Amino acid sequence: MTNDASLDRTETMELRRLYKELRLLTNGVACDGDAKSLRAIMKSGAENGCYERDRFGFHPLLRSMSTAVELCRGISADRNMVIAMLLYNLRDESGVMAEQIKAFADEDILKIVSGLKKVDELYSRHAAVANENFRNLMLTFAEDIRVIIIMIIDRLVLMRAINHHEQEEQVRQVAVESNYLYAPLAHRLGLYKIKGELEDMSLKYTNRDMYTRIARKLNETKRSRDAYIESFIKPVKAALEKEGLKFEIKGRTKSIYSIWNKMMKQHNDVEQIYDLFAIRIILDVPINRERSECWLAYSIVTDMYQPNPARLKDWLSVPKSNGYESLHITVLGPQDKWVEVQIRSERMDEIAETGVAAHWKYKGIKSENNLDTWMNHVRDILEEAESGPMELMKNLKMDIYNKEVFVFTPKGDLYKLPAGATLLDFAFNIHSKLGCSCAGGKVNGKSCKINYKLKSGDTVEVLTSANQQPKLDWLSIVVTSKARNKIRQAVNEINNRTAELAKELLQRRFKNRKIETDESTMMKVIKKMGYKTVTDFYNAIASEQIDVNDVIAQYEVVEQKAEVVSERTSAEEFTMQPTVKDDDSPGDVLIIGENVKGMNYRLAKCCNPIYGDDVFGFVSSEGVIKIHRKNCPNAAHIHDRYPYRIITTRWSGKAGSHFVSTLRVIGYDDIGIVTNITSIISKESRASLRNISIDSHDGMFDGYLVVGVENKETLDMLIKKITTVKGVKNVQRSN
Repeated sequence: MTNDASLDRTETMELRRLYKELRLLTNGVACDGDAKSLRAIMKSGAENGCYERDRFGFHPLLRSMSTAVELCRGISADRNMVIAMLLYNLRDESGVMAEQIKAFADEDILKIVSGLKKVDELYSRHAAVANENFRNLMLTFAEDIRVIIIMIIDRLVLMRAINHHEQEEQVRQVAVESNYLYAPLAHRLGLYKIKGELEDMSLKYTNRDMYTRIARKLNETKRSRDAYIESFIKPVKAALEKEGLKFEIKGRTKSIYSIWNKMMKQHNDVEQIYDLFAIRIILDVPINRERSECWLAYSIVTDMYQPNPARLKDWLSVPKSNGYESLHITVLGPQDKWVEVQIRSERMDEIAETGVAAHWKYKGIKSENNLDTWMNHVRDILEEAESGPMELMKNLKMDIYNKEVFVFTPKGDLYKLPAGATLLDFAFNIHSKLGCSCAGGKVNGKSCKINYKLKSGDTVEVLTSANQQPKLDWLSIVVTSKARNKIRQAVNEINNRTAELAKELLQRRFKNRKIETDESTMMKVIKKMGYKTVTDFYNAIASEQIDVNDVIAQYEVVEQKAEVVSERTSAEEFTMQPTVKDDDSPGDVLIIGENVKGMNYRLAKCCNPIYGDDVFGFVSSEGVIKIHRKNCPNAAHIHDRYPYRIITTRWSGKAGSHFVSTLRVIGYDDIGIVTNITSIISKESRASLRNISIDSHDGMFDGYLVVGVENKETLDMLIKKITTVKGVKNVQRSN
């Protein structure tokens, strides 16, 4: 390969031939002086070194001329598209050609040239073309559907030219791109012949042995294949006409690529592929008789040829989710060859080919819904315009992705984000750790802040700092739900860690003052000081909004008041009175003291013991025995100050009623999570939901569930099940 941009003798002769053909093809659309002006511009470009051979050594002028001729042959002899194709590959680094082109080309031509250059620049990013976002970004960059059509035709010309080229790896790369990118686009635009040729050549260049093998198998010569299809159709046609049906029959041999694709899906050899031949029967029938006549045609075909019942596909009774309707059957035709027969009405065929259930969907090409309708509209213009379809496309803007942006990493990886997304959104989209430590970035080589709004085509590099931490005000910068959730989650985790450190600090201060802390008393202090949650309270200590000494002082005041209330009745003054059992007692299921039943008792509200808990009795100043759990927050205080009031207690028999217990549930504030939790409780025959309260803040929820359960075993099982709910972080008894 040589970088010399001068044409050799063979190339010059080919260029002249193409030029003459192009003059004939554009005879009806070219303006006076077009040829003269173009020759002058191209000559000046050659003299100023504005042409540079491509990676395969092809001269850009020769390739542009070939593309222009193919465009006129296969699509439309459109003046502006042809001129733009011939001008866009001039490498005008010095600006020498700019004035000449501007003087000759109008605004519409310059717009097409600009779109072609933008798409060309996109390839220079070395992005992975086998990426759904690359196709979207290419459509966004093109801005004009005519640019995409030119690119498809240009790729067809290139694919034809690189057969047996010495640079095998580059040929393979182009073939893969063509199959992934250009063949689906061609199909969407209704350019079926181009799509088929691109797919076949792609297989040829990536797996030449398989291509040759299938081609040899099919090559019974076109005449013999056509003769076979004719021999299959002839008796079917006669039988359909005898029944008085109006119809059209189309017969074709499947493409090499289509056969190979089926071999891969079915894990079969070419000899085992059922439907190398395909017949389509299209009935001209009113909509109210579509199904009955389709089934009539089916019975005619299957009476004539042996069907394979396993291959029957009835999309008449139940159409595909995309609206596709048809009846497919595979039958054994003459010479024991399998033939696929598709039976449908004209309406069904039109929908399958050009309507909401476009045929490319049926073949399984992944789609974007907003692209579907738009591409079908373009296809209608191409197929139905009587003359000059490209003229109608001048004002057809490619704004189908105006709600999204497509950006690159420095390595060329391509990402899609919603319009308005910032550099911080991009960082969280890559990885949550990258987002949490994002301190800024570089966009197209320039330093930017985290609130920079991304534009399609930007190359973004994220800069991090070990000292950076997420902040709640970041929520006003990002637009993606992923970034919002990760920021809230990270901030909550930071707050929880900070609260734990502050709690340890407070406990050390209490220990230094030789004060034993009680959790219930501390909760009273927190509430008295005006804090809704424990985390907020300890974060206030960490941020020095409140002084630790003030907290200790408040604690001592609350504790002293509690002691005064508790000591109003002394142990000597207390005598146990035989009274009727309190309503709070769940039943005679306790043995108090030395195997004594029937004594008056209550379940302590501070810890709500339930059947199965390890418990002890405490003779209260009210003359009632209060039953506490042994791990009650007040247990240590009671044992230290009133050991003479403690009575050994244990459960007896079986629980006969529900006990009340409170569960604290912490988790992510996701849609449906509360419904899932309550659903679990409602399904438990031995448990019931008495009350529920939920507090949501910064994407997290903190809830309290009051449940009725028969015993501790039931409660433990309920806790285990609630823990499995997606989004729940922690479940525990709150008393």
